[in-house]
Amino acid sequence: MERSGIPAVLITNLQTVAQTMYVNRTFPGVAIPHLLGNPKLPRSEEKVLRQELTERALRLLEQAVAQA
Repeated sequence: MERSGIPAVLITNLQTVAQTMYVNRTFPGVAIPHLLGNPKLPRSEEKVLRQELTERALRLLEQAVAQA
């Protein structure tokens, strides 16, 4: 996608796999089954957590990356 001019962020808990695939922008998720959430939190707190994580991941789209 990046080569086509479409910026992308991969949200993953497998950072080492993403690095071996030369993914330019990665963002660590919370847990493998719940990348952007924590079901143990109260619903209102989890909603805030999801919003914050999503916003942080989206900010990565603003970073320039070197094209291979």
